[in-house]
Amino acid sequence: MILCVDPGNIETALVWFKDGLPIRHEYCANSTAKEHVRQAVVDRVVIEMIACYGLAVGHEVFDTCLFIGRLLECSQSPTALMFRKDVKLHLCGQTRAKDANVRQALMDRYGRSRAEVMGTKKKQGPLYGISGDLWAALAVAVTYYDQNITHWDKQ
Repeated sequence: MILCVDPGNIETALVWFKDGLPIRHEYCANSTAKEHVRQAVVDRVVIEMIACYGLAVGHEVFDTCLFIGRLLECSQSPTALMFRKDVKLHLCGQTRAKDANVRQALMDRYGRSRAEVMGTKKKQGPLYGISGDLWAALAVAVTYYDQNITHWDKQ
């Protein structure tokens, strides 16, 4: 199992991922996310990493960078960093893809229609409850799984 993290300066999205499927997800305050990472008994904690694209950024980005370091420091499991451009390239075939393209690629992977993928409260689909920044954490999970876990399984 892997725990994938889309960090933020105040709140963070977490997705626990096993055998190609999200099995749990949570969007929570950074202090709670840090505890989840500290207590996680997983094969790997994968954190989306910030990269410089030559544009000016605000203090929120620097706060997020600091939080990424705190997550790396407190993890008891092996960790990995993944850049957003690598996720976009893997899922969409180009680094210029937008968040909507990434979401659509994830929905296409798990079903034919949004209704099938999301489901209802009574009949939940594989991505039931995924919204907002959880999509980014799921994208990190799928990319890491495809590039690492499935490769290990074939050896």
